[in-house]
Amino acid sequence: AAPEDRLAVNNFGLFAERRHCPWHDTVRPMATRMPTVARNDWKPPTARRVAAIRQRLREIYGVPLIEPHGDPLGELILTVLSQSTNDRNRDVAFIRLRNRFASWEEVRAAPVDEVEAAIRPGGISKVKSQRIHDILEAIGDPLDLEWMREAPLAESQAYLCALPGVGRKTAACVLCFSFGLPDVPVDTHVSRVGMRLGLLRPGAPFEELHDELARITPEGAALEFHMNLLRHGRRTCHARKPACGGCAL
Repeated sequence: AAPEDRLAVNNFGLFAERRHCPWHDTVRPMATRMPTVARNDWKPPTARRVAAIRQRLREIYGVPLIEPHGDPLGELILTVLSQSTNDRNRDVAFIRLRNRFASWEEVRAAPVDEVEAAIRPGGISKVKSQRIHDILEAIGDPLDLEWMREAPLAESQAYLCALPGVGRKTAACVLCFSFGLPDVPVDTHVSRVGMRLGLLRPGAPFEELHDELARITPEGAALEFHMNLLRHGRRTCHARKPACGGCAL
């Protein structure tokens, strides 16, 4: 992969080339909405089609070279901070939070207004600071998610989705980016590209999008497939004016 196509990493080793949609566990409607396809009328893509799309994406965008970073709690907080902001502001907020407090236990014990002050550059800091506090309180002691590395995937998904404000996409970010587990985050770009390429059923509910993309993704390719679908959505398959004339797919 060319250097510009390699996955960027921020100062704390967490994946940085990700811009989440405004509310990190929802998918925004596409600007030009595709007609809904009824479940009974939907024909899932063949493994051959999925493999061909994956290969073409690899030829265009390369293969992410970085390994899972192994920091699930950091990934969880980073994803909360990604709401309604860009990558730079999210990372500034995360770095300020880590510099202000020596541990996640200190973040949990701190007054919420102190957490809010630390993350203010990330936007909507009142909401995010309370959300971070509530999540850390819900996890309890030990304040550690390392057990998810070896736990059944469904158990980890259920645990994460039971935390305050956490849904399937945030859970997938934690499991995929931290441990390389086969859970593929579906954001607005991934859902749009997936539907247009016939990988995902147009009009499918959020849970189905995640379940189906995880099902069809080749083993060991969750991070790669997510990143390259996302890149294609940002660079070519735009919501309002997709560059179909220059699209290699």
